[in-house]
Amino acid sequence: MKDVTNLDDFEVGFDIPAKPGMDEADIQTPCLILDLDALERNIRKMGDYAKAHGMRHRVHGKMHKSVDVAKLQEKLGNSVGVCCQKVSEAEVFARGGIKDILVSNQVRDAAKIDLLARMPKYGCRVIVCVDDIDNVADLSTAAAAHGTQIECFVEIDCGAGRCGVTTTEDVVAIARAIDAADGLKFSGIQAYQGAMQHIDAYEDRKAKLDIAIAMVRDAVEALTAEGLKPELVSGGGTGSYYFESNSGVFNELQAGSYAFMDADYGRILDENGQRIDQGEWENALFLLTSVMSHAKPDKAICDAGLKAQSVDSGLPVIFGRDDVEYIKCSDEHGVIADPDGVLKINEKLKLVPGHCDPTCNAHDWYVGVRGGKVECVWPVTARGRAY
Repeated sequence: MKDVTNLDDFEVGFDIPAKPGMDEADIQTPCLILDLDALERNIRKMGDYAKAHGMRHRVHGKMHKSVDVAKLQEKLGNSVGVCCQKVSEAEVFARGGIKDILVSNQVRDAAKIDLLARMPKYGCRVIVCVDDIDNVADLSTAAAAHGTQIECFVEIDCGAGRCGVTTTEDVVAIARAIDAADGLKFSGIQAYQGAMQHIDAYEDRKAKLDIAIAMVRDAVEALTAEGLKPELVSGGGTGSYYFESNSGVFNELQAGSYAFMDADYGRILDENGQRIDQGEWENALFLLTSVMSHAKPDKAICDAGLKAQSVDSGLPVIFGRDDVEYIKCSDEHGVIADPDGVLKINEKLKLVPGHCDPTCNAHDWYVGVRGGKVECVWPVTARGRAY
């Protein structure tokens, strides 16, 4: 396998879409490009916000799956570590030098628990979510076998309808079991309300969060009364971080998509009724595509289809254009409505993906661009780590 820290041995158009120093116009498509100026502004803005509100910010690594982006978030945004959704994904960040890693998910398989228990040997803090008291003994056995410590969050289902317990009694019971187990440490609560992140209206999102915050506050009070006051109460996403940070209950944010922005997140509204991609955050991630056919006078065909992106949250939006529209796609092709026939063969377009997370997982590389030149090429380090 070629060394990704040395791009000299990579061939543009075969191994890699671009190399540093190239003109942006010469990037091979379809590929992911990062507007580095916009990315850095987004990262600094969230970092400044978290600091001003006394919050830790643990960025969501599942969004970008990139050690390079995570380290940029540490450098410019003072992030404290990453969330990962899978153990294999977490291991990539641990090997890459990230020192504080939360697997914001349950780990139940024996082999995965064993890998989780070995991860602290990379010199990182490892936290995992628990929503079943039976999971505690398995985690404890693995940590004791490897002479390591696994920290645990009890996960509350505060409205997402996925993992997590729904009663304060269950939170306290699991926390007690963790506290009593060898090799484990009870460190806090996981309370991410994922179901409301994409609700358009600000007040509707707030109503959902008010319910979640009340649940979490009740759990924190009960745990504190038991002598198990949580060190961390973690949650909050790009569509809600301002609610959690002003709750007086949460002290750690988990926002991810703010850094890149996608079309689905972009359409939600802030408290003034403005789209968040028109004031709050900038589009920094694009799927660069080229026009490959214009045999039909009113349609152009581009080279970015289903294999280059996820459309689970809707089709991509063509950035900076209102005269053409991406209207459908198949495996290798995207169809663009071009009623006035303005697009030319080989013309490049920037698409804002409908959903950045799975779109990023479809690619091997990010091409970082500044001032019309390729500045960096970063691997999507944890691509495909879904187990």
